[in-house]
Amino acid sequence: MSESLSNVVYLFLAVVGLVMAAWKSLALFRDATPTLALIVSMQTCGAVDYAMASPAGYRAIGEMTHQPSFATLPVYVGILICFAHAHILTLLWDPQARKATSSLRRVIAWTLTYAFGASLMTTFFLFADPSGAVDPLRFNTTYADNPMIFLFLLVFLVMLTSGTLNTWRQCRRMELTDPQIQHSVRAFSLAMLAIFGYVVCSAPAIALAALGNHSLDTLGVFGSTCGAIGTVAIFYGLAGAATSAWWRERRDYKFLQPLWDLVVSTVDQNLAFSVRAAQSRHLTVNVTFQLHRRVIEILDGIRVLRPWMSPTPMSAVHLLHDQHIAQGSTWAPLAQQDLDAAVTAASLHDAVRRLQSARQKQGHLGRTSRSQLHAEPVVRLPGDDTPAANERDRLLRVSKALSHPLVSAALREANGAGLPQAGAGANG
Repeated sequence: MSESLSNVVYLFLAVVGLVMAAWKSLALFRDATPTLALIVSMQTCGAVDYAMASPAGYRAIGEMTHQPSFATLPVYVGILICFAHAHILTLLWDPQARKATSSLRRVIAWTLTYAFGASLMTTFFLFADPSGAVDPLRFNTTYADNPMIFLFLLVFLVMLTSGTLNTWRQCRRMELTDPQIQHSVRAFSLAMLAIFGYVVCSAPAIALAALGNHSLDTLGVFGSTCGAIGTVAIFYGLAGAATSAWWRERRDYKFLQPLWDLVVSTVDQNLAFSVRAAQSRHLTVNVTFQLHRRVIEILDGIRVLRPWMSPTPMSAVHLLHDQHIAQGSTWAPLAQQDLDAAVTAASLHDAVRRLQSARQKQGHLGRTSRSQLHAEPVVRLPGDDTPAANERDRLLRVSKALSHPLVSAALREANGAGLPQAGAGANG
């Protein structure tokens, strides 16, 4: 990697690292956990480290300290700190490791090990005298014949090997229930192997350079490329699951719009936290909060519609579904969950129609008082006992079912059946 390209790549990675640290900081603000705190710290440290390691940053530090190679010390110690974060992070991620009684002792032991390694590196570097101008990408091989620098590099490579391989091993052993997080952990483990490529490239180049042979200096420079590739994989590993979750939440927010329009916007806009925000199709920030609000508002709207629900459209859905199965149709038979969603969708459509009809008869547009409703048993909907954690999935199925041909046919059947529209609001 040339010096000019290194500047571009390193500074780009520094900016990306800072952006990700800021993003994770928002999550940390909402949900303060040790793992999120470690991620924010690691990303911040990595971003600063890449800024210092760029040839431009490296030389700027040299000019400020009047020691051209001084930046090597904070850069290499910073790298060690980053991988200490990564190793301890995987110990906290692993459910099995967390259950072990010795987990805290392991975290403390590894923390002290990395701290001792950083102290050794600092001592060896300060006792050395790496004077004179140097190519920032070739420091290792330029000063490998200096005994103190050689010990400095030896400790660095040993600790980096420990950090990368132990983290890779921990990730490979981890079994998580969430497939998205499991995928991210696998990416994290591959990042460790890529960064270990830095050790594979640098170790022989340093060993030969210490003996006065510089034939592998270019291989040592290539090690920085392995580090950059591994860093990109780390970014993906740390952000992949969160980005996928953000995308799914944004998608689900949009998919719930038809149901929100039906049971909130049409019924009572006072149920909405913010009507203008809820009707926005370009949600990018605070997605989790907005999605939770949307689910809550829809459930509130369904609760308002309870007195106006009738069993007639529900029965019509089941009847028409059975007829279509027997006679064949253009759409496939519905699974039980999808059939329940269709029943709910038809009931909500009908309840909204009945509520609007009652409002027109009473000559006002506000919410109809419950005192004007018949005290008849409230119609139960399929999925009324759904756990809160599963409501989002249930409502997504209901929103999708709103436009299903079965629901449209059931509503026509119910409205034209000439049957008494049983339910709390029949005579509203």
